[in-house]
Amino acid sequence: TFVISTVASCTFYYLGWLRNCVVETETIQAPENTRNKCEKLYRSSENTPFMNPESRDLDLRKGDVERPHFEAVTTLSDSQAIRSVDFHPNGKLYAVGSNSKTFRICQYPALSKLRHGHQAAVYPPSVLCKRTKHHRGSIYCTCWSRDGELIATGSNDKTIKYMRFNNDTNQLVGHEMELNMHDGTVRDMCFLDDSSTKSRLLASGGAGDCKIYITDCGTGTPFQAYSGHTGHILSLYSWNNAMFVSGSQDQTIRFWDLRVNVSVNTLDNDRKDGGLESSAVTAVCVDPTGRLLVSGHADSSCTLYDIRGNRPIQRFYPHTAEIRCVRFSPSAYYMLTCSYDNSIRLTDLQGDLAHELSSVVVAEHKDKAITIRWHPTEFSFISTSADKTATLWALPPS
Repeated sequence: TFVISTVASCTFYYLGWLRNCVVETETIQAPENTRNKCEKLYRSSENTPFMNPESRDLDLRKGDVERPHFEAVTTLSDSQAIRSVDFHPNGKLYAVGSNSKTFRICQYPALSKLRHGHQAAVYPPSVLCKRTKHHRGSIYCTCWSRDGELIATGSNDKTIKYMRFNNDTNQLVGHEMELNMHDGTVRDMCFLDDSSTKSRLLASGGAGDCKIYITDCGTGTPFQAYSGHTGHILSLYSWNNAMFVSGSQDQTIRFWDLRVNVSVNTLDNDRKDGGLESSAVTAVCVDPTGRLLVSGHADSSCTLYDIRGNRPIQRFYPHTAEIRCVRFSPSAYYMLTCSYDNSIRLTDLQGDLAHELSSVVVAEHKDKAITIRWHPTEFSFISTSADKTATLWALPPS
């Protein structure tokens, strides 16, 4: 459970997977294997500041090197930087897009092949589908629909392509659809579902006119354009069928609701409660409950924000260079961040979020880390990098 204390002496409880914790007469249990792996990561050293807020000290960063990293399971190599990756909702596949214009769908491996303590060679993933020259430019973003039946990619060729995917045969089917409404690089996308029409909607944004477009994927028609940002849109994230959030080069975060035509809330550095500092918003993510926002910034900082309370919680600096992606774990116990300092860090969100947060380097690339994605159900993740690789990481078996 992570807890936020407010000035009004009221407490918000953000629920992930809790073990033997009664919530409104309902008991929610965490999978033991996931919980044990998490505890192993943080209790592996003699000193355990992560589990006890009172024992945190200034030597935390020095202790990172003594803690076990996640281990590389598979690595996909390309001729150019790999910018984008996304897991299929069932967790059995993941899609990868590269600066080389190549699009791949890879199979998620059996993690039992990771042998503890034997330094087994990292092998390439099984590639089920490969499309060269999928775009005319670099692939900047990749996104699956929530039912896994559509896969979309965005590029600096100013286009979006989306294709149907057969979940039974694991194959792309039919013809691709191409969207051309953007007049600059498409930096990010997210799928939403229109509950009234049962159609899949795609929100997309990037450079150029700084608008966010909503496309009906059933008809291939962009039917709405949201204005408000004055700089390139760098990140989009949706957590339900109607709401999504955007982060921009203009140093603001905006919340959007499909039922209205304007931003329903804006976070910027003009807020009297602290809001955001003067730094581009490079990444945004919302926890599974829709109550907690985290943003990553070009100045290497992260900001936690209480959505329902409409107030910032704290700003902290887990990295030493620009943060490119932030993601909550499926259980919301932890948060991953990746940065141009080449590292991926795991931050512990258990306890009072207004207190100092503990983070540890869990993986590193040889060049800038660009994108990260958690596996939907397992305690593993994929990262992409300017070192021309996409690597799947997991903890060694206990």
